[in-house]
Amino acid sequence: MDLLESRGTTAAVPRPVRPIERLCYATGALLVLSGLAHLAVFAVDGGPWYGPVSWRKPVTFGLSFGLTLAALTWVTSWVRLGVRARTVLLAVLAVDCVVEVAGITLQAWRRVPSHLNMETPFDTAVAMSLAVGGGVLVAVLSAFALAAFRHRPSGPEGMAPAVRAGFALLLVALLSGAAMIAHGVLLTRTGHQEAAYRSTAPLKPLHGVGLHAVLVLPAVARLLSRTTWSATVRRRTVGAAIACCTVAVLAAGLWALVSP
Repeated sequence: MDLLESRGTTAAVPRPVRPIERLCYATGALLVLSGLAHLAVFAVDGGPWYGPVSWRKPVTFGLSFGLTLAALTWVTSWVRLGVRARTVLLAVLAVDCVVEVAGITLQAWRRVPSHLNMETPFDTAVAMSLAVGGGVLVAVLSAFALAAFRHRPSGPEGMAPAVRAGFALLLVALLSGAAMIAHGVLLTRTGHQEAAYRSTAPLKPLHGVGLHAVLVLPAVARLLSRTTWSATVRRRTVGAAIACCTVAVLAAGLWALVSP
């Protein structure tokens, strides 16, 4: 059960988990299991861990998309959004996560790159579907972020700034992902395929760090609500966590700028 909490308090009223939430949690769990299964495949099959063709991609994308889907399902329960709108957005998000991981996993088993691979019509179709899926992801998460900033999120002390900061950093991660794809496609279209594969490396830390702040920060606020600390201390602790995540994102951004 989820807990509905009033602003600045820890009083909780349980409410049943909605069907769409169960579906998203189950889908997230399956994606995580897929990532772990491919980690076992890597242990048996071997091969390079880095590079455009490796078992790393279905492992990391399965784990990342699974955790992100589950995290956003939970985090958006604090966002003031209509039930129907949230249901539609979560359903689209779940489908998009499955499509993204499926495309990446398919190409890994075919032993060809997934992103930026336009060697054959089929590879181009997969690469373009992944790019379109990224666009859908940006649209859905932007809608959630807009709702979070339009109306103050509910929850215990510190949850509102945690959710808002998490979404803000998430949008930075999504923009960095879009930049990776756009630059890579440009290099591919101009005949620089190998350079396209290498071009994504500098932005990957920024993409990864920003992506999971939306889980870490609300989780900190939720854990603090279970302590006996005063509201002031909890607010300051959440603020410190936001500052740490922001510094990490800025450092990753600086790394992207100075990397060759």
